Amino acid sequence: MTEVKTNLNDVSVFIVGAGPGDPGLLTLKAAACLKKADVVVYDRLVSDEILDMVPDTCEKIFAGKAARDHFMPQDEINQTLVDLARLDKTVVRLKGGDPFIFGRGSEEAMFLAEHDVNFEIVPGITASAGCGAYAGIPLTHRGYVTGVRFVTGHCREGQHLDLNWQSMADPNTTLVIYMGLINVQKISDELIKAGLPADMPAAGIERGTTEDQRTILTTLEKLPECIERAQLKAPSLLIIGKVVDLSNTIAWHTPAHECLLEGDQTSDAADD
Repeated sequence: MTEVKTNLNDVSVFIVGAGPGDPGLLTLKAAACLKKADVVVYDRLVSDEILDMVPDTCEKIFAGKAARDHFMPQDEINQTLVDLARLDKTVVRLKGGDPFIFGRGSEEAMFLAEHDVNFEIVPGITASAGCGAYAGIPLTHRGYVTGVRFVTGHCREGQHLDLNWQSMADPNTTLVIYMGLINVQKISDELIKAGLPADMPAAGIERGTTEDQRTILTTLEKLPECIERAQLKAPSLLIIGKVVDLSNTIAWHTPAHECLLEGDQTSDAADD
């Protein structure tokens, strides 16, 4: 296998995507960075299996964040990266998924640039691609949709979720919603109000790509109740669109569970 080279002599901080959960989805370049790091600053979503790849001589700093629960505030993370780089450390900032898709990696890169710290971005497989693939839900499929849209369902503390619901209510677009559990009822209500059909297929995927993955299949209207009934927890991803129906045929990693509520007819697609 060709060795993946990293330009460690010129780079102080590597902002690295760890992928959505399955350690097998870590890129070769990300693995090479971990092996040569002096310090790894990692998030909550980075799996133990990936952290086990870090050498014992490497310092590990937990900067984990969950919705409304920040172990280390973003400003402190930014400054920590600069301080470590100025100590001539090779630093890996390890983030779940991809650093540039709702990962705040660009904010950290901007702070490093403003303080004249050399850095490199190592992309990772984002949760939407990984979770969709492992749930048998292609984000695009000929004859079903013409595009895909990534949206955050999380809002800054003290603010309301204010999205362009009208533009999102396109039946020919797959919606992938990151961090949407807290606001799932509002998301469902607003999309239906904006014109997206209430019976549009929808899925919730918990801990996607891992051995603990759970997938529920339902409709946009029933999505909030089904998530509550299934007690889905973060990290979870929401996918809304016609392509969700394909999971019944091509789900391969773990069986999807069709959420049946009172009054629904029994479906052969349910797998209990």
